[in-house]
Amino acid sequence: MTASDTHHHPHAEAMGAPPGLDHCPFMPTYGAPMVQFVRGEGCRLWDRDGTEYLDFLAGIAVCGLGHAHPEVADAVAEQARTLVHVSNLFGTVPGEVVAITLDRLLGGGGQVFFSNSGAEANECAIKLARKWGGHGRYQVISAYGSFHGRTLAALHATGQPQKWEAFQPLPEGFRHVPWNDLAALEAAVDPSVAAVLLEPVQGEGGVNPATAEYFEGVRRLCDERGLLFMVDEVQTGLGRTGEWFGFQHFGVEPDVVTVAKALGNGMPIGACWARREVAAAFEPGDHATTFGGQPLAAAAARATLEVMERDNAPQLAEHAGTRLRHLLEAVPGVVEVRGLGLLLAAQLGDGLDARAVAADALASGLIVNAVSPSALRFAPPLIVSNDEVDDAVSILTEVIAAHTNGDADAAEAAR
Repeated sequence: MTASDTHHHPHAEAMGAPPGLDHCPFMPTYGAPMVQFVRGEGCRLWDRDGTEYLDFLAGIAVCGLGHAHPEVADAVAEQARTLVHVSNLFGTVPGEVVAITLDRLLGGGGQVFFSNSGAEANECAIKLARKWGGHGRYQVISAYGSFHGRTLAALHATGQPQKWEAFQPLPEGFRHVPWNDLAALEAAVDPSVAAVLLEPVQGEGGVNPATAEYFEGVRRLCDERGLLFMVDEVQTGLGRTGEWFGFQHFGVEPDVVTVAKALGNGMPIGACWARREVAAAFEPGDHATTFGGQPLAAAAARATLEVMERDNAPQLAEHAGTRLRHLLEAVPGVVEVRGLGLLLAAQLGDGLDARAVAADALASGLIVNAVSPSALRFAPPLIVSNDEVDDAVSILTEVIAAHTNGDADAAEAAR
């Protein structure tokens, strides 16, 4: 797909859009879907009318190896014919391999609990922190702008108060401090605090990276005060930032790490890893899940990790991310590009509405999302090619130009 191809895309309303919310079978938690996708391959998706799109969101940093990766698909198909589920009362080979691999990539010396999602992985971390802290030590400190999930505890850990109000009262035990502010974090610590929970890059908060000084300072503070340093790598983990895990940019070693999204390349699986002496706080019956780490999802994760290691996923992200960053920085209307590796945000100039730009980009065959009212998020598959990066930026350039010029005819042509 080239920039010129974008003129042949139909309007968003005509792109095989499913019925509106009045007739939609789903609860209105996402709004009416604009497009219904039926097939994917690599960095591309097709809707039910056959229209092709460049996917620079990858299911929100999920499909790190791209859509329908043949080795992952073969692993899932073979596992489906072999053994799908036996419950966590018993062990299976894929789960053991994935746990051992994750532990090795995280530096060793830990143990893994499998979940179905990132929110569940963070729920495990929160429960572990409370059990490890003991009676009276239960508070978890996180940062404003963070995102840790939608379940009630993970929602309160999320440092976005506007998301809390409809669901009050939320579980107790969470404090929030300004991002990248070590002094504020230190001031929030008292004897009731058990752990600090931070993202290396605040993904949903606008793609805001931590500084190395901040993470180093948090590690020192946790050591001094006897706190757990828990790192949420749900969006940043497994090569996305140019390292296997985002915290590795900062030279620290966490006590607990949560992962999900990219782990199964689209199959639902998450994990909470903790140093063995921290994990020992859990006893049989303290935590459980019916489906977490079941063989079908674990087979996908095993294949995903094998391909990622073989193809050096962090290096892929670093190379493609460098190219994407440089091209985005040259786009008129983009005033800043921030992030790490292939998790980037383009901050738009005054007068540009990120949601409107993302909608017109979709109508032009490019999938990105408005991570804030004024910024677009880019998280394409790590296997994205140079040509695909170039094409995506060409489409975006045309769309932003149409919005900058305020020219209805230009905006129509960009569609």
